Amino acid sequence: MQASAREALRAAGVTARHVRAIGITNQRETLVLWDRRTLEPIAPAIVWQDRRTADDCRRLREAGYEQRVQETTGLVLDPYFTATKLAWATKHVEGASNAAAGTIDSWLITRLSSGRDHVTDASNASRTLLFDIGRGAWSEEMAELFDVPLTNLPQVVDSSGDISMADPASFGVGAPITGIAGDQQAALFGQACTSDGMAKNTYGTGSFVLMHTGGRRVASGSGILTTVAWRRGGRLSYALEGAIFATGAALQWLRDGLGIIANASEAGPLASSVPDTGGVFLVPAFVGLGAPHWDPYARGTIVGLTRGTGRAHIVRAAVESMAFQTRDVVEAMESDTGERLKELRVDGGAAVMDVLCQLQADLLGIPVRRPRHTETTALGAAFLAGLGAGLWDEADLANLWKLDREFEPRMSRDQADSMQSSWRRAVERSRSWELPHEELPDNQ
Repeated sequence: MQASAREALRAAGVTARHVRAIGITNQRETLVLWDRRTLEPIAPAIVWQDRRTADDCRRLREAGYEQRVQETTGLVLDPYFTATKLAWATKHVEGASNAAAGTIDSWLITRLSSGRDHVTDASNASRTLLFDIGRGAWSEEMAELFDVPLTNLPQVVDSSGDISMADPASFGVGAPITGIAGDQQAALFGQACTSDGMAKNTYGTGSFVLMHTGGRRVASGSGILTTVAWRRGGRLSYALEGAIFATGAALQWLRDGLGIIANASEAGPLASSVPDTGGVFLVPAFVGLGAPHWDPYARGTIVGLTRGTGRAHIVRAAVESMAFQTRDVVEAMESDTGERLKELRVDGGAAVMDVLCQLQADLLGIPVRRPRHTETTALGAAFLAGLGAGLWDEADLANLWKLDREFEPRMSRDQADSMQSSWRRAVERSRSWELPHEELPDNQ
């Protein structure tokens, strides 16, 4: 972190004294536990992809708690979220019951402030299964359900404003911390999706579709999450979110697991080198399926292979899986809101692939808009920090968003629907995994 800060200052040609504000964005659900006195972690972080608590979630669902959990937190019972990780750690990690706990943002702020502040913002808190998104406060009911101590959790603060102060002795920069948001909420803000009904998709290791719903807390009946977009001036803004666990991860697997490509940048040209996949579908359920299915026991599947299948077809199938999964999520959101999406703004590493953006527009039947700056997560953190420090206002932010390219749909709706139907049949194959729960490998 310190090395990155030094490099950023060097690249900008400024020194630490020029820094007016600090913004933080982070992967959201990962759990960190640390000693309150030394500020040292007491165990490795448990990351969002960890599935060790899948059976704990299944037992809670079977006991009938799913609906109440969703009503309170907007989330579903899945090991993706922080609460079951904390419950597991409390039972299995020595000292966890008395340690400070939090997501990555709270850990960073604790270190930046030399232990003075243990805080998180509402967007990160809403990803824990422990936050009442209606009241905007930690839920005693959820803490009791998951058997975790609320006293170990951070104070919940606004996503933009006077949050903390970085200690130059620990960080090298003494400046106010005035912005925090989980990575996907930061990307939503960085895409200037601040009006009700606007939506973005970030294509990263996983993909995350967020639709801003403003002050409306839309309850989903379609496997979509209701989450806090951000809290400003004490007022909560909400979003619908479809969390897709593996999109860019499929390209990483093709590179590291199969050796089909040497680096991810080859994926776009290879996928474009063939007109279609030749009937191949790749369902990258490496850690189960997220929205809208929420099946932690699904497994990765490739169907439609023939002797004519080449590596370009498999790479294209991996790229197309990103667009298919996104359409599944968008249609679920449209069902929840009763409104048709007018456009989708895209960002993240894979958004540079024209073949992906065009297919996404074709499948959705709406324009897909890619900004000039696709690293909108960091941009959103900077926007929130600047707002919190009074350096600009929200009207300035909308003017800073610049279009790189707009992709209009070209495919007929019949063809798009037929492709999506074939994709959904492949998804059902991935969900027919029959290995008994108790025999699942520990790291899955």
